[in-house]
Amino acid sequence: MNDVVKDIQISQYDYDLPDIRIAKYPLSQRDSSKLLVYKQGKIDQTVFSSISTHLPPRSLLVYNNTKVIHARLFFQKDTGAIIEIFCLEPIQPSDYQMVFQSTKRCTWKCMVGNLKKWKQGALTLVCDVKGVSIELVAERDMIDSQIHIHFSWNNVGVTFGDILEAIGKLPIPPYLHRESEENDEITYQTVYSKEQGSVAAPTAGLHFTDEVLARLHQTGICTTEITLHVGAGTFLPVKSATIGEHTMHTEMVVISKQTIKHLQASIGNIVAVGTTSVRSLESLYHIGVQVSKQQYHLSVSQWEPYSDHQLLSPFEALQAVIQYLNNNGLTEIRFSTNIIILPSYQRKIVTGLITNFHQPKSTLLLLIAAFVGEDWKKMYEYALNNDFRFLSYGDSSLLLP
Repeated sequence: MNDVVKDIQISQYDYDLPDIRIAKYPLSQRDSSKLLVYKQGKIDQTVFSSISTHLPPRSLLVYNNTKVIHARLFFQKDTGAIIEIFCLEPIQPSDYQMVFQSTKRCTWKCMVGNLKKWKQGALTLVCDVKGVSIELVAERDMIDSQIHIHFSWNNVGVTFGDILEAIGKLPIPPYLHRESEENDEITYQTVYSKEQGSVAAPTAGLHFTDEVLARLHQTGICTTEITLHVGAGTFLPVKSATIGEHTMHTEMVVISKQTIKHLQASIGNIVAVGTTSVRSLESLYHIGVQVSKQQYHLSVSQWEPYSDHQLLSPFEALQAVIQYLNNNGLTEIRFSTNIIILPSYQRKIVTGLITNFHQPKSTLLLLIAAFVGEDWKKMYEYALNNDFRFLSYGDSSLLLP
């Protein structure tokens, strides 16, 4: 099965997406976006604000509570050259909460714009943070072809989180072909975002409003949350002819024991808000398989779900994780994943999905095909023919296969 999956031709997951169909800006009212409802092969159209009437009774909605950080920092050299440092992932300390609380120094894996103009030496930036003048110093290092940036600053009363919030710029998707604007500070965050760490929003959640969430609870729909900090790799196109040659990016996931118990009680009724929630929940199942075998590396590799191993029921896998947490006095599970979800993948936890419309030839589109099979073509054709808006700031869909 592994080889068959790896031989999937990415050209089979292509479609024509005119630039005019890519939503460059959000609608003024989040929940007024269109909602395509795919239910057991049938397609219908409504408005997102009415989503509570289309979800199965007793559904449990699982959303990603990550918050997009001001990850882009700009330094100017004496020559006048502007160097952009894009913070991707913390290295030292590696924990997101700890790195944002650092008061002296920290190290990040970064992308650097205009790198050729930064041959050697440190970059410095004098800036105002919370009314205090600080000097931020950036030094570069190359580790296994990755750029690591060592940041240090001269005022220990200021945290790195404070610095990013004060002088960093919010990253928005490259396909919007524009700089971030003041309004993006609000519209490119979900209303329930709280855990800092993402460099891209979990965009399926951008349609939710407090009113929609209240209506869900009034109709008996429950919600719970996980955290996956979305990396820039989510925008990486698949450049290889077959999916087997593509390397998935790695992301960190945090799920509380309380949420796992909620999931366990809701098996068969779990609707993921966004592809990041799908990847988190399906990875959690495979973490359960690992710990049931007393394997504690707590990471899910790209092809692990497609290899032969003793299958557990979803309930048993989640119980194995709960037992692991109990044995170690933990209240949450933290693990990394670079799982890839493709057609033929057998879903273990997630039964439904709320998601936007994704780029051609992307791993996200392949994930959609894993839910609805070849009907993804019918869905996307319908969306294109009915003036749906595409990608991050675009319209939404509810998939109930």
